[in-house]
Amino acid sequence: MNRTALINLIYSKKSFLCIGLDTDLAKIPPHLLKFDDPVFEFNKAIIDATHELAVAYKPNFAFYESNGTRGWNSLTKTIQYINTAYPEKLFTIADAKRGDIGNTSQQYARAMFDEASSGMSFDAVTVAPYMGEDSVKPFLAYPGKWIIVLALTSNKGAADFQFFANDNHRLFEQVLIKSRQWGTKENMMYVVGATQAVMLSDIRKVIPDHFLLIPGVGAQGGSLDEVAKYGLTHECGLIVNSSRNIIYASNGADFAEKAREEAMKMQQEMAKLLATPR
Repeated sequence: MNRTALINLIYSKKSFLCIGLDTDLAKIPPHLLKFDDPVFEFNKAIIDATHELAVAYKPNFAFYESNGTRGWNSLTKTIQYINTAYPEKLFTIADAKRGDIGNTSQQYARAMFDEASSGMSFDAVTVAPYMGEDSVKPFLAYPGKWIIVLALTSNKGAADFQFFANDNHRLFEQVLIKSRQWGTKENMMYVVGATQAVMLSDIRKVIPDHFLLIPGVGAQGGSLDEVAKYGLTHECGLIVNSSRNIIYASNGADFAEKAREEAMKMQQEMAKLLATPR
């Protein structure tokens, strides 16, 4: 999905909602445990109930890798289902936070983007830039795919390194300045935590037109209004993720229906924000 298609999708759905599929076997409704693959059945039901309201889905790899081969199979089935059932209608993000020396990153990129190799074909992958250009560029070798660079996160430990400053820039700003040379607004986005919303003004000074993936709205305390105030552009420029607030809205047989209700609340707020002149 290229940039134009993504923007068109956002405005056609009046939504920039991404639903995080942080699917925990210990938290899904008990009645699903009778299935051979309860994680996939849960994901499928969530996707079917919310696909009209969301533009993107973001499986967090940790929740699948922790279950070994069973988890990997659930993940593969999930992305294949999205790509088959809703082609060109949903943007898919592999929340894997990969990044290593060049040869290793090449293999990570194959795992995310080469369906013939891994069985999976995501539109985008989250990438850690700490090891520099040669660890990131292998992901950009796939035409039509996106990388989403970790820039400024919401966790407490973000202060340990990300705000370290020299005479000119804080470290997260240096990440933005340097990495924007590796790709373009057509194939590179950035992760900025929602609880860092007031920092979006500074970030937009460096990357005014790049898309930002914003986690942390909802359970982590981020404000959608604040994110939009400082980060929304005339082309939207945002993908806002919500996970637990939506997928665990109910632990009963009505879990998918309740997830849809929560997704609709966010979509309706987003529709109003998108309609506000910028």
